[in-house]
Amino acid sequence: MEDKKAVRIQTSILNGVEKKALVWLANRQPKWVVSDTLTIIGIIGSVMIAIGFILSNHDINWLWLSIAGFIVNWYGDSLDGTVARVRDTQRPIYGYYLDHTVDIINEAFMFIGIGISYLMRLDIALMIFILYLCLTLNVSINAHLKSEFKLTYGKLGPTEFRVIACLLILAVIYITPIREFYLTLHIFGRSIGMTSLDIAGLVILIVLAVIYINTVITDAKGYSKMDPLPGKEE
Repeated sequence: MEDKKAVRIQTSILNGVEKKALVWLANRQPKWVVSDTLTIIGIIGSVMIAIGFILSNHDINWLWLSIAGFIVNWYGDSLDGTVARVRDTQRPIYGYYLDHTVDIINEAFMFIGIGISYLMRLDIALMIFILYLCLTLNVSINAHLKSEFKLTYGKLGPTEFRVIACLLILAVIYITPIREFYLTLHIFGRSIGMTSLDIAGLVILIVLAVIYINTVITDAKGYSKMDPLPGKEE
């Protein structure tokens, strides 16, 4: 449920297959399942993810609940807009507002959940969340200023990130060295413990930071050409 006036830019690896699957699923939804129903299902999925992460502090097998949550979240979050398009029941203003608002709520559940668990430090999880919010804000600004709704960065979109998250969780469940990895760093007189997912989180953080900085610089140059100084030709 995105802004109908903005052009969707979706070039992710799984986009072609996913689009066909979503249309197939949308055509087979019961009539009582509407876009808002699917949005709620997406939220339920994010809550499942958070609960699975938190309960993994007591039993690693609770991470299966998180994996199931990623599937449920994908189903609801990805299908709500497709159902609206297939049934021609799009509500551009309402849908755009609800979609972005719910996305932030979903991501908050996920990142806070993993930050509370032993899997990842809360500060690293929150820094990734902040960068996600920065990228989301940039998407919204571009949708308003140049009618572009960019869903993909570096051939990776929301679905690809869900797949990567599930693969990392499976690695933690089944590969003992990864699950038990713990590194203590001594920085400025402080001892900082790092798990394997902390390391992965730092890598993701750096990648997102590079993507965000590059995106801002590129967009700023483009807007400078679109909106030159008065009396100055670009």
